[in-house]
Amino acid sequence: MLWRLLRTYLRPYWAQLATVTVLQLAATIATLYLPSLNGDIIDRGVARHDTDYILVHGAIMLAVSAAQIACSLIGVFIGTRVAMAYGRDLREGVFHHVGKLSAREVGKIGAPSLITRTTNDVQQVQMLVMMCTTMFIVAPIMCIGGIIMAVREDLALSKLLLVCIPALAASMGVIIGRMIPRFRAMQPKIDTVNRVLREQITGMRVVRAFVREPREEARFDKANGELTGLALDVGKLQALMFPTVMLVFNASNIAVQWFGSHRVDEGSLEIGALTAYMSYLLQILVAVMMSTFLTIIIPRAAVCAERIVEVLDMEPAIAPPRAPIRPRELTGVVEFRGVEYKYPGASAPVLADLSFVAKPGEVTAIIGSTGAGKTTLLELIPRLSDPTAGTVLVDGLDVRERDLEELWSRIGVVPQRSYLFSGTIASNLQFGNPAATEEQMWAALEIAQGKDFVEAMPQKLESPIAQGGTNVSGGQRQRLAIARALLREPGVFLFDDSFSALDLATEARLRNALKPRTANATVIVVAQRVASIRDAQQIIVLDGGKIVGKGTHDQLVATCPTYAEIVTSQTEEQEAA
Repeated sequence: MLWRLLRTYLRPYWAQLATVTVLQLAATIATLYLPSLNGDIIDRGVARHDTDYILVHGAIMLAVSAAQIACSLIGVFIGTRVAMAYGRDLREGVFHHVGKLSAREVGKIGAPSLITRTTNDVQQVQMLVMMCTTMFIVAPIMCIGGIIMAVREDLALSKLLLVCIPALAASMGVIIGRMIPRFRAMQPKIDTVNRVLREQITGMRVVRAFVREPREEARFDKANGELTGLALDVGKLQALMFPTVMLVFNASNIAVQWFGSHRVDEGSLEIGALTAYMSYLLQILVAVMMSTFLTIIIPRAAVCAERIVEVLDMEPAIAPPRAPIRPRELTGVVEFRGVEYKYPGASAPVLADLSFVAKPGEVTAIIGSTGAGKTTLLELIPRLSDPTAGTVLVDGLDVRERDLEELWSRIGVVPQRSYLFSGTIASNLQFGNPAATEEQMWAALEIAQGKDFVEAMPQKLESPIAQGGTNVSGGQRQRLAIARALLREPGVFLFDDSFSALDLATEARLRNALKPRTANATVIVVAQRVASIRDAQQIIVLDGGKIVGKGTHDQLVATCPTYAEIVTSQTEEQEAA
Protein backbone atom coordinates (compact mmCIF):
# COMPACT_ATOMS: atom_id res chain seq x y z
CA MET A 1 0.00 0.00 0.00
CA LEU A 2 2.72 2.47 1.01
CA TRP A 3 4.86 1.72 -2.03
CA ARG A 4 1.84 2.13 -4.28
CA LEU A 5 1.10 5.61 -2.92
CA LEU A 6 4.75 6.63 -3.22
CA ARG A 7 5.10 5.27 -6.74
CA THR A 8 1.87 6.84 -7.99
CA TYR A 9 2.12 10.34 -6.56
CA LEU A 10 5.93 10.76 -6.73
CA ARG A 11 6.05 9.95 -10.45
CA PRO A 12 5.99 13.64 -11.55
CA TYR A 13 8.99 14.38 -9.32
CA TRP A 14 11.53 11.75 -10.43
CA ALA A 15 13.87 14.43 -11.83
CA GLN A 16 13.89 16.36 -8.55
CA LEU A 17 14.42 13.14 -6.59
CA ALA A 18 17.36 12.22 -8.84
CA THR A 19 18.87 15.67 -8.17
CA VAL A 20 18.40 15.19 -4.41
CA THR A 21 20.05 11.77 -4.64
CA VAL A 22 23.13 13.19 -6.41
CA LEU A 23 23.43 16.08 -3.95
CA GLN A 24 23.03 13.88 -0.89
CA LEU A 25 25.53 11.39 -2.32
CA ALA A 26 28.06 14.17 -2.86
CA ALA A 27 27.46 15.53 0.65
CA THR A 28 27.88 12.06 2.19
CA ILE A 29 31.13 11.37 0.32
CA ALA A 30 32.46 14.74 1.47
CA THR A 31 31.47 13.90 5.06
CA LEU A 32 33.31 10.58 4.86
CA TYR A 33 36.39 12.26 3.39
CA LEU A 34 36.76 14.90 6.12
CA PRO A 35 37.93 12.63 9.03
CA SER A 36 40.66 11.18 6.79
CA LEU A 37 41.93 14.69 5.96
CA ASN A 38 41.83 15.59 9.66
CA GLY A 39 43.83 12.47 10.56
CA ASP A 40 46.45 13.27 7.92
CA ILE A 41 46.85 16.83 9.28
CA ILE A 42 47.39 15.49 12.81
CA ASP A 43 49.81 12.73 11.77
CA ARG A 44 51.83 14.62 9.16
CA GLY A 45 51.38 18.32 9.72
CA VAL A 46 51.21 18.54 13.52
CA ALA A 47 53.61 15.65 14.20
CA ARG A 48 56.23 17.06 11.77
CA HIS A 49 55.55 20.72 12.54
CA ASP A 50 54.82 21.28 8.84
CA THR A 51 52.82 24.52 8.75
CA ASP A 52 52.48 24.53 4.97
CA TYR A 53 50.97 21.03 5.01
CA ILE A 54 48.50 22.09 7.71
CA LEU A 55 47.48 25.22 5.78
CA VAL A 56 47.08 23.45 2.43
CA HIS A 57 45.13 20.50 3.80
CA GLY A 58 43.19 22.77 6.13
CA ALA A 59 42.08 24.80 3.09
CA ILE A 60 41.09 21.58 1.37
CA MET A 61 39.03 20.63 4.46
CA LEU A 62 37.32 24.02 4.41
CA ALA A 63 36.50 23.65 0.72
CA VAL A 64 35.18 20.13 1.20
CA SER A 65 33.14 21.30 4.21
CA ALA A 66 31.68 24.19 2.22
CA ALA A 67 30.76 21.85 -0.64
CA GLN A 68 29.22 19.38 1.83
CA ILE A 69 27.15 22.12 3.47
CA ALA A 70 26.00 23.52 0.10
CA CYS A 71 25.01 20.10 -1.24
CA SER A 72 23.17 19.26 1.99
CA LEU A 73 21.25 22.55 2.06
CA ILE A 74 20.23 22.39 -1.60
CA GLY A 75 19.33 18.71 -1.30
CA VAL A 76 17.20 19.30 1.80
CA PHE A 77 15.51 22.30 0.16
CA ILE A 78 14.59 20.38 -2.99
CA GLY A 79 13.60 17.27 -0.99
CA THR A 80 11.33 19.31 1.28
CA ARG A 81 9.64 20.95 -1.71
CA VAL A 82 9.08 17.52 -3.25
CA ALA A 83 7.59 16.21 0.01
CA MET A 84 5.26 19.21 0.31
CA ALA A 85 4.17 18.86 -3.33
CA TYR A 86 3.61 15.14 -2.79
CA GLY A 87 1.40 15.82 0.23
CA ARG A 88 -0.55 18.43 -1.74
CA ASP A 89 -1.15 16.04 -4.65
CA LEU A 90 -2.14 13.17 -2.36
CA ARG A 91 -4.59 15.33 -0.39
CA GLU A 92 -6.04 16.60 -3.66
CA GLY A 93 -6.42 13.03 -4.96
CA VAL A 94 -8.19 11.86 -1.80
CA PHE A 95 -10.43 14.94 -1.74
CA HIS A 96 -11.52 14.56 -5.36
CA HIS A 97 -12.15 10.84 -4.92
CA VAL A 98 -14.28 11.45 -1.82
CA GLY A 99 -16.26 13.97 -3.87
CA LYS A 100 -17.21 11.15 -6.25
CA LEU A 101 -18.51 8.88 -3.49
CA SER A 102 -22.19 8.65 -2.72
CA ALA A 103 -23.62 9.28 0.72
CA ARG A 104 -23.64 5.52 1.29
CA GLU A 105 -19.85 5.17 0.86
CA VAL A 106 -19.18 8.30 2.91
CA GLY A 107 -21.37 6.92 5.71
CA LYS A 108 -19.57 3.58 5.57
CA ILE A 109 -16.23 5.16 6.52
CA GLY A 110 -17.62 8.16 8.38
CA ALA A 111 -16.99 11.86 7.87
CA PRO A 112 -14.62 12.20 10.92
CA SER A 113 -12.47 9.34 9.65
CA LEU A 114 -12.39 10.81 6.14
CA ILE A 115 -11.21 14.12 7.58
CA THR A 116 -8.47 12.36 9.54
CA ARG A 117 -7.37 10.37 6.50
CA THR A 118 -7.26 13.47 4.32
CA THR A 119 -5.25 15.51 6.85
CA ASN A 120 -3.38 13.56 9.54
CA ASP A 121 -2.81 10.35 7.55
CA VAL A 122 -1.58 12.22 4.49
CA GLN A 123 0.71 14.25 6.73
CA GLN A 124 2.32 11.08 8.11
CA VAL A 125 3.05 9.74 4.61
CA GLN A 126 4.31 13.19 3.61
CA MET A 127 6.63 13.16 6.61
CA LEU A 128 8.03 9.82 5.47
CA VAL A 129 8.79 11.26 2.02
CA MET A 130 10.58 14.22 3.59
CA MET A 131 12.62 11.97 5.90
CA CYS A 132 13.50 9.69 2.98
CA THR A 133 14.81 12.57 0.88
CA THR A 134 17.00 13.76 3.77
CA MET A 135 17.99 10.48 5.48
CA PHE A 136 17.23 7.46 3.34
CA ILE A 137 20.04 8.22 0.89
CA VAL A 138 22.49 9.45 3.52
CA ALA A 139 22.09 6.76 6.19
CA PRO A 140 23.07 3.58 4.24
CA ILE A 141 25.90 5.28 2.34
CA MET A 142 27.30 6.81 5.52
CA CYS A 143 27.01 3.52 7.40
CA ILE A 144 28.62 1.38 4.69
CA GLY A 145 31.15 4.06 3.77
CA GLY A 146 32.01 4.62 7.43
CA ILE A 147 32.63 0.92 7.96
CA ILE A 148 34.89 0.78 4.88
CA MET A 149 36.85 3.84 5.96
CA ALA A 150 37.12 2.59 9.56
CA VAL A 151 38.47 -0.79 8.38
CA ARG A 152 40.87 1.11 6.12
CA GLU A 153 42.21 3.02 9.12
CA ASP A 154 42.71 -0.04 11.34
CA LEU A 155 41.48 -3.56 10.72
CA ALA A 156 42.12 -4.93 14.21
CA LEU A 157 40.25 -2.09 15.92
CA SER A 158 37.30 -2.59 13.56
CA LYS A 159 36.39 -5.80 15.36
CA LEU A 160 34.59 -3.53 17.84
CA LEU A 161 32.08 -2.75 15.10
CA LEU A 162 30.92 -6.37 15.25
CA VAL A 163 29.75 -5.64 18.79
CA CYS A 164 28.54 -2.03 18.85
CA ILE A 165 26.50 -2.03 15.62
CA PRO A 166 24.51 -5.23 16.41
CA ALA A 167 24.02 -3.97 20.00
CA LEU A 168 22.58 -0.67 18.78
CA ALA A 169 20.43 -2.33 16.10
CA ALA A 170 19.07 -4.92 18.55
CA SER A 171 18.18 -2.34 21.22
CA MET A 172 16.47 -0.15 18.61
CA GLY A 173 14.65 -3.18 17.23
CA VAL A 174 13.18 -4.01 20.63
CA ILE A 175 11.94 -0.46 21.15
CA ILE A 176 10.50 -0.13 17.64
CA GLY A 177 8.85 -3.55 17.87
CA ARG A 178 6.89 -2.30 20.87
CA MET A 179 5.98 0.97 19.12
CA ILE A 180 4.46 -0.51 15.93
CA PRO A 181 1.24 -1.91 17.49
CA ARG A 182 0.73 1.37 19.32
CA PHE A 183 1.04 3.28 16.06
CA ARG A 184 -1.58 1.01 14.51
CA ALA A 185 -3.98 1.74 17.36
CA MET A 186 -3.32 5.49 17.39
CA GLN A 187 -5.03 6.44 14.10
CA PRO A 188 -8.47 5.00 15.04
CA LYS A 189 -8.18 6.85 18.37
CA ILE A 190 -7.68 10.11 16.45
CA ASP A 191 -10.79 9.23 14.41
CA THR A 192 -12.74 8.76 17.64
CA VAL A 193 -11.67 12.12 19.08
CA ASN A 194 -12.61 13.85 15.81
CA ARG A 195 -15.98 12.10 15.72
CA VAL A 196 -16.88 12.96 19.32
CA LEU A 197 -15.74 16.57 18.93
CA ARG A 198 -17.64 16.95 15.65
CA GLU A 199 -20.83 15.56 17.21
CA GLN A 200 -20.57 17.82 20.23
CA ILE A 201 -19.93 20.99 18.23
CA THR A 202 -22.69 20.21 15.72
CA GLY A 203 -25.15 19.17 18.41
CA MET A 204 -24.24 21.84 20.94
CA ARG A 205 -27.81 23.14 21.17
CA VAL A 206 -29.19 19.66 21.80
CA VAL A 207 -26.56 19.02 24.48
CA ARG A 208 -27.45 22.23 26.27
CA ALA A 209 -31.19 21.75 25.84
CA PHE A 210 -31.04 18.36 27.62
CA VAL A 211 -28.39 19.53 30.12
CA ARG A 212 -26.01 16.78 29.01
CA GLU A 213 -22.78 18.76 29.31
CA PRO A 214 -21.31 16.57 32.10
CA ARG A 215 -22.01 13.38 30.14
CA GLU A 216 -20.52 14.82 26.94
CA GLU A 217 -17.50 16.09 28.84
CA ALA A 218 -16.99 12.60 30.24
CA ARG A 219 -17.37 11.08 26.77
CA PHE A 220 -14.77 13.43 25.31
CA ASP A 221 -12.46 12.93 28.30
CA LYS A 222 -12.63 9.18 27.73
CA ALA A 223 -11.77 9.43 24.03
CA ASN A 224 -9.12 12.08 24.66
CA GLY A 225 -7.67 10.11 27.57
CA GLU A 226 -7.34 6.94 25.50
CA LEU A 227 -5.51 8.84 22.75
CA THR A 228 -3.34 10.66 25.28
CA GLY A 229 -2.42 7.42 27.07
CA LEU A 230 -1.46 5.77 23.81
CA ALA A 231 0.55 8.82 22.72
CA LEU A 232 2.33 8.87 26.09
CA ASP A 233 3.27 5.20 25.69
CA VAL A 234 4.72 5.98 22.27
CA GLY A 235 6.46 9.07 23.65
CA LYS A 236 8.07 7.08 26.46
CA LEU A 237 9.42 4.54 24.00
CA GLN A 238 10.71 7.31 21.77
CA ALA A 239 12.34 8.93 24.79
CA LEU A 240 14.29 5.71 25.36
CA MET A 241 15.82 5.79 21.91
CA PHE A 242 18.24 8.70 22.26
CA PRO A 243 19.66 7.60 25.67
CA THR A 244 20.09 4.07 24.27
CA VAL A 245 21.97 5.41 21.25
CA MET A 246 24.17 7.59 23.46
CA LEU A 247 24.86 4.70 25.82
CA VAL A 248 26.01 2.47 22.97
CA PHE A 249 27.97 5.30 21.38
CA ASN A 250 29.76 6.31 24.60
CA ALA A 251 30.52 2.68 25.46
CA SER A 252 31.90 2.16 21.94
CA ASN A 253 33.91 5.38 22.18
CA ILE A 254 35.44 4.29 25.48
CA ALA A 255 36.26 0.87 24.02
CA VAL A 256 37.90 2.46 20.94
CA GLN A 257 39.98 4.79 23.11
CA TRP A 258 40.97 1.94 25.45
CA PHE A 259 42.09 -0.48 22.78
CA GLY A 260 43.30 2.26 20.46
CA SER A 261 45.56 3.80 23.12
CA HIS A 262 47.29 0.43 23.54
CA ARG A 263 47.87 0.23 19.78
CA VAL A 264 49.21 3.80 19.76
CA ASP A 265 51.51 2.89 22.62
CA GLU A 266 52.71 -0.15 20.66
CA GLY A 267 53.37 2.09 17.64
CA SER A 268 51.00 0.17 15.36
CA LEU A 269 48.49 3.05 15.18
CA GLU A 270 49.00 6.78 14.81
CA ILE A 271 47.10 9.36 16.85
CA GLY A 272 45.59 10.94 13.73
CA ALA A 273 44.33 7.54 12.54
CA LEU A 274 42.76 6.96 15.97
CA THR A 275 41.05 10.37 15.79
CA ALA A 276 39.76 9.60 12.30
CA TYR A 277 38.59 6.17 13.45
CA MET A 278 36.57 7.72 16.27
CA SER A 279 34.97 10.12 13.77
CA TYR A 280 34.03 7.22 11.51
CA LEU A 281 32.57 5.35 14.48
CA LEU A 282 30.45 8.40 15.24
CA GLN A 283 29.30 8.55 11.62
CA ILE A 284 28.41 4.86 11.61
CA LEU A 285 26.37 5.10 14.78
CA VAL A 286 24.68 8.30 13.61
CA ALA A 287 23.76 6.52 10.37
CA VAL A 288 22.30 3.64 12.38
CA MET A 289 20.35 6.14 14.51
CA MET A 290 19.03 7.86 11.38
CA SER A 291 17.91 4.49 10.07
CA THR A 292 16.05 3.88 13.32
CA PHE A 293 14.21 7.19 12.87
CA LEU A 294 13.06 5.96 9.47
CA THR A 295 11.97 2.64 10.95
CA ILE A 296 9.85 4.59 13.45
CA ILE A 297 8.10 6.57 10.73
CA ILE A 298 7.66 3.75 8.22
CA PRO A 299 5.26 1.61 10.33
CA ARG A 300 3.00 4.56 11.12
CA ALA A 301 3.13 5.78 7.51
CA ALA A 302 2.29 2.24 6.34
CA VAL A 303 -0.80 2.18 8.57
CA CYS A 304 -1.84 5.60 7.28
CA ALA A 305 -1.21 4.49 3.68
CA GLU A 306 -3.52 1.50 4.19
CA ARG A 307 -6.28 3.82 5.40
CA ILE A 308 -5.76 6.22 2.47
CA VAL A 309 -5.72 3.42 -0.10
CA GLU A 310 -8.92 2.04 1.44
CA VAL A 311 -10.60 5.31 0.46
CA LEU A 312 -8.98 5.51 -2.98
CA ASP A 313 -9.92 1.89 -3.76
CA MET A 314 -13.55 2.42 -2.82
CA GLU A 315 -15.54 2.25 -6.04
CA PRO A 316 -18.26 4.93 -6.24
CA ALA A 317 -21.71 3.37 -6.42
CA ILE A 318 -22.66 6.16 -8.83
CA ALA A 319 -20.15 5.62 -11.63
CA PRO A 320 -20.26 7.94 -14.66
CA PRO A 321 -21.08 6.22 -17.95
CA ARG A 322 -18.16 5.30 -20.19
CA ALA A 323 -19.88 6.79 -23.23
CA PRO A 324 -22.33 9.44 -21.98
CA ILE A 325 -25.27 10.35 -24.21
CA ARG A 326 -26.73 13.83 -24.51
CA PRO A 327 -30.52 14.11 -24.92
CA ARG A 328 -31.80 15.20 -28.30
CA GLU A 329 -34.17 17.70 -26.73
CA LEU A 330 -34.29 19.27 -23.26
CA THR A 331 -37.95 18.64 -22.56
CA GLY A 332 -37.75 18.69 -18.76
CA VAL A 333 -39.96 15.59 -18.50
CA VAL A 334 -39.17 13.30 -15.55
CA GLU A 335 -40.43 9.73 -15.83
CA PHE A 336 -40.29 6.70 -13.51
CA ARG A 337 -40.76 3.29 -15.13
CA GLY A 338 -41.20 0.38 -12.74
CA VAL A 339 -38.61 1.77 -10.34
CA GLU A 340 -37.50 -0.21 -7.31
CA TYR A 341 -34.87 0.71 -4.75
CA LYS A 342 -33.47 -1.50 -2.02
CA TYR A 343 -30.76 -0.53 0.44
CA PRO A 344 -27.77 -2.91 0.57
CA GLY A 345 -28.49 -5.77 2.98
CA ALA A 346 -32.18 -4.83 3.36
CA SER A 347 -34.74 -7.62 3.19
CA ALA A 348 -37.38 -5.52 1.43
CA PRO A 349 -37.20 -2.58 -0.99
CA VAL A 350 -37.93 0.89 0.29
CA LEU A 351 -39.50 1.77 -3.08
CA ALA A 352 -41.32 -0.70 -5.33
CA ASP A 353 -42.95 -0.53 -8.77
CA LEU A 354 -43.02 3.26 -9.09
CA SER A 355 -44.32 4.54 -12.43
CA PHE A 356 -45.36 8.13 -13.11
CA VAL A 357 -44.56 11.11 -15.32
CA ALA A 358 -43.83 14.67 -14.17
CA LYS A 359 -44.27 17.23 -16.95
CA PRO A 360 -42.98 20.80 -17.33
CA GLY A 361 -45.39 23.52 -16.38
CA GLU A 362 -46.97 21.27 -13.76
CA VAL A 363 -46.38 20.69 -10.07
CA THR A 364 -46.04 17.05 -9.08
CA ALA A 365 -46.35 16.57 -5.33
CA ILE A 366 -45.22 13.57 -3.28
CA ILE A 367 -46.89 12.95 0.07
CA GLY A 368 -46.95 10.08 2.49
CA SER A 369 -46.20 9.00 6.03
CA THR A 370 -42.74 9.18 7.56
CA GLY A 371 -40.49 6.49 6.09
CA ALA A 372 -42.62 6.07 2.96
CA GLY A 373 -39.57 6.72 0.74
CA LYS A 374 -40.27 10.29 -0.43
CA THR A 375 -36.70 11.60 -0.06
CA THR A 376 -35.26 8.41 -1.55
CA LEU A 377 -37.50 8.90 -4.57
CA LEU A 378 -36.13 12.41 -5.14
CA GLU A 379 -32.51 11.20 -4.77
CA LEU A 380 -32.99 8.90 -7.77
CA ILE A 381 -33.67 11.83 -10.15
CA PRO A 382 -30.28 13.63 -9.85
CA ARG A 383 -28.70 10.16 -9.54
CA LEU A 384 -27.55 10.52 -5.97
CA SER A 385 -28.58 6.85 -5.84
CA ASP A 386 -29.30 4.33 -8.60
CA PRO A 387 -32.48 2.25 -8.67
CA THR A 388 -32.02 -1.49 -8.15
CA ALA A 389 -34.69 -2.09 -10.80
CA GLY A 390 -36.54 -0.01 -13.37
CA THR A 391 -35.54 3.23 -15.07
CA VAL A 392 -35.52 6.93 -14.20
CA LEU A 393 -35.62 9.22 -17.22
CA VAL A 394 -34.97 12.96 -17.46
CA ASP A 395 -35.52 14.63 -20.84
CA GLY A 396 -36.48 11.21 -22.19
CA LEU A 397 -33.06 9.67 -21.42
CA ASP A 398 -32.02 7.23 -18.70
CA VAL A 399 -30.08 9.20 -16.06
CA ARG A 400 -27.48 6.39 -15.92
CA GLU A 401 -26.54 7.10 -19.54
CA ARG A 402 -25.99 10.85 -19.06
CA ASP A 403 -22.90 12.73 -18.01
CA LEU A 404 -23.29 13.55 -14.32
CA GLU A 405 -22.24 17.19 -14.62
CA GLU A 406 -24.61 17.72 -17.54
CA LEU A 407 -27.47 16.02 -15.65
CA TRP A 408 -26.90 18.03 -12.49
CA SER A 409 -26.84 21.26 -14.50
CA ARG A 410 -30.47 20.52 -15.46
CA ILE A 411 -31.66 20.04 -11.89
CA GLY A 412 -32.10 22.46 -9.00
CA VAL A 413 -32.33 20.74 -5.61
CA VAL A 414 -33.51 22.21 -2.33
CA PRO A 415 -32.77 19.46 0.20
CA GLN A 416 -34.75 18.60 3.29
CA ARG A 417 -31.96 19.93 5.51
CA SER A 418 -30.91 23.22 3.94
CA TYR A 419 -27.14 23.61 4.26
CA LEU A 420 -25.27 26.87 3.89
CA PHE A 421 -21.52 27.24 3.60
CA SER A 422 -19.33 29.59 5.59
CA GLY A 423 -18.94 32.86 3.73
CA THR A 424 -21.51 35.49 2.86
CA ILE A 425 -25.09 35.47 1.64
CA ALA A 426 -23.82 36.40 -1.83
CA SER A 427 -21.27 33.56 -1.93
CA ASN A 428 -23.95 31.08 -0.92
CA LEU A 429 -26.37 32.31 -3.56
CA GLN A 430 -23.64 32.23 -6.21
CA PHE A 431 -23.03 28.60 -5.31
CA GLY A 432 -26.00 27.91 -7.58
CA ASN A 433 -24.78 30.26 -10.30
CA PRO A 434 -21.25 31.73 -9.98
CA ALA A 435 -22.01 34.32 -12.67
CA ALA A 436 -25.14 35.65 -10.94
CA THR A 437 -25.27 39.44 -10.71
CA GLU A 438 -26.41 41.42 -7.71
CA GLU A 439 -29.71 42.22 -9.45
CA GLN A 440 -30.35 38.53 -10.13
CA MET A 441 -29.62 37.65 -6.50
CA TRP A 442 -32.07 40.26 -5.22
CA ALA A 443 -34.70 39.02 -7.68
CA ALA A 444 -34.23 35.42 -6.50
CA LEU A 445 -34.44 36.53 -2.86
CA GLU A 446 -37.66 38.42 -3.57
CA ILE A 447 -39.27 35.30 -5.05
CA ALA A 448 -38.00 33.19 -2.13
CA GLN A 449 -39.44 35.72 0.35
CA GLY A 450 -35.97 36.39 1.72
CA LYS A 451 -35.43 39.95 0.52
CA ASP A 452 -36.83 41.61 3.64
CA PHE A 453 -34.61 39.89 6.20
CA VAL A 454 -31.48 40.24 4.00
CA GLU A 455 -32.11 43.99 3.56
CA ALA A 456 -32.49 44.28 7.33
CA MET A 457 -28.95 42.93 7.83
CA PRO A 458 -26.22 45.61 8.17
CA GLN A 459 -24.09 44.26 5.29
CA LYS A 460 -27.00 42.95 3.21
CA LEU A 461 -25.66 40.49 0.56
CA GLU A 462 -22.21 40.63 2.15
CA SER A 463 -23.54 39.62 5.58
CA PRO A 464 -21.49 36.72 6.97
CA ILE A 465 -22.92 33.21 7.13
CA ALA A 466 -21.51 30.71 9.62
CA GLN A 467 -20.77 27.12 8.66
CA GLY A 468 -24.05 25.31 8.16
CA GLY A 469 -25.94 28.60 8.38
CA THR A 470 -26.14 28.40 12.17
CA ASN A 471 -26.33 32.18 12.54
CA VAL A 472 -29.68 32.38 10.71
CA SER A 473 -33.00 30.74 11.52
CA GLY A 474 -34.31 27.55 9.93
CA GLY A 475 -36.85 29.43 7.84
CA GLN A 476 -34.19 31.87 6.63
CA ARG A 477 -31.92 28.97 5.69
CA GLN A 478 -34.72 27.40 3.65
CA ARG A 479 -35.48 30.65 1.81
CA LEU A 480 -31.79 31.21 1.01
CA ALA A 481 -31.55 27.62 -0.26
CA ILE A 482 -34.60 28.17 -2.49
CA ALA A 483 -33.09 31.41 -3.84
CA ARG A 484 -29.85 29.52 -4.54
CA ALA A 485 -31.76 26.92 -6.60
CA LEU A 486 -33.69 29.63 -8.48
CA LEU A 487 -30.44 31.29 -9.59
CA ARG A 488 -29.42 28.02 -11.24
CA GLU A 489 -32.41 28.34 -13.63
CA PRO A 490 -32.73 24.57 -14.10
CA GLY A 491 -35.28 22.65 -16.14
CA VAL A 492 -36.29 20.52 -13.14
CA PHE A 493 -36.90 21.76 -9.58
CA LEU A 494 -36.84 19.30 -6.66
CA PHE A 495 -38.20 20.63 -3.36
CA ASP A 496 -37.72 18.11 -0.56
CA ASP A 497 -40.02 19.33 2.21
CA SER A 498 -38.43 22.74 1.67
CA PHE A 499 -41.28 24.79 3.15
CA SER A 500 -41.56 23.01 6.50
CA ALA A 501 -39.92 25.83 8.50
CA LEU A 502 -42.13 28.53 6.98
CA ASP A 503 -45.42 29.75 8.36
CA LEU A 504 -48.49 29.24 6.19
CA ALA A 505 -48.72 32.87 5.08
CA THR A 506 -45.06 33.05 4.00
CA GLU A 507 -45.37 29.68 2.29
CA ALA A 508 -48.44 30.82 0.37
CA ARG A 509 -46.66 33.98 -0.83
CA LEU A 510 -43.63 31.91 -1.80
CA ARG A 511 -45.68 29.38 -3.80
CA ASN A 512 -47.49 32.19 -5.63
CA ALA A 513 -44.19 33.91 -6.45
CA LEU A 514 -42.69 30.63 -7.70
CA LYS A 515 -45.42 30.00 -10.28
CA PRO A 516 -44.27 32.48 -12.96
CA ARG A 517 -40.59 31.57 -12.40
CA THR A 518 -41.20 27.82 -12.73
CA ALA A 519 -43.93 28.00 -15.40
CA ASN A 520 -41.77 26.24 -17.99
CA ALA A 521 -40.00 23.89 -15.59
CA THR A 522 -40.89 20.56 -14.04
CA VAL A 523 -41.53 20.96 -10.33
CA ILE A 524 -41.55 18.01 -7.95
CA VAL A 525 -42.40 18.80 -4.34
CA VAL A 526 -42.16 16.54 -1.31
CA ALA A 527 -44.37 17.82 1.50
CA GLN A 528 -45.89 16.81 4.81
CA ARG A 529 -48.64 19.44 4.82
CA VAL A 530 -51.61 19.04 2.54
CA ALA A 531 -51.97 22.83 2.39
CA SER A 532 -48.60 23.00 0.59
CA ILE A 533 -49.67 20.74 -2.28
CA ARG A 534 -53.45 20.96 -2.64
CA ASP A 535 -53.11 23.08 -5.81
CA ALA A 536 -50.66 20.67 -7.47
CA GLN A 537 -51.70 19.29 -10.86
CA GLN A 538 -50.57 15.80 -9.80
CA ILE A 539 -50.32 14.39 -6.28
CA ILE A 540 -48.67 11.02 -5.71
CA VAL A 541 -49.44 9.26 -2.43
CA LEU A 542 -46.79 6.85 -1.13
CA ASP A 543 -47.41 4.20 1.48
CA GLY A 544 -44.79 1.58 2.28
CA GLY A 545 -42.77 2.58 -0.77
CA LYS A 546 -45.63 2.02 -3.21
CA ILE A 547 -47.96 4.39 -5.01
CA VAL A 548 -51.42 4.05 -3.48
CA GLY A 549 -52.94 7.12 -5.07
CA LYS A 550 -52.39 9.49 -7.97
CA GLY A 551 -54.42 12.50 -9.06
CA THR A 552 -55.53 15.95 -7.97
CA HIS A 553 -56.48 16.90 -4.43
CA ASP A 554 -60.22 16.53 -5.01
CA GLN A 555 -59.81 13.21 -6.83
CA LEU A 556 -57.63 11.71 -4.09
CA VAL A 557 -59.95 12.83 -1.28
CA ALA A 558 -62.72 10.87 -2.99
CA THR A 559 -60.73 7.82 -4.15
CA CYS A 560 -57.66 7.35 -1.93
CA PRO A 561 -58.31 6.36 1.72
CA THR A 562 -54.66 7.00 2.69
CA TYR A 563 -54.75 10.56 1.36
CA ALA A 564 -58.19 11.18 2.86
CA GLU A 565 -56.86 10.03 6.22
CA ILE A 566 -53.93 12.45 5.98
CA VAL A 567 -56.29 15.32 5.08
CA THR A 568 -58.64 14.47 7.93
CA SER A 569 -55.87 14.22 10.52
CA GLN A 570 -54.34 17.57 9.52
CA THR A 571 -57.75 19.26 9.42
CA GLU A 572 -58.53 18.00 12.94
CA GLU A 573 -55.15 19.23 14.17
CA GLN A 574 -55.79 22.70 12.75
CA GLU A 575 -59.27 22.83 14.29
CA ALA A 576 -57.89 21.70 17.63
CA ALA A 577 -55.21 24.37 17.44
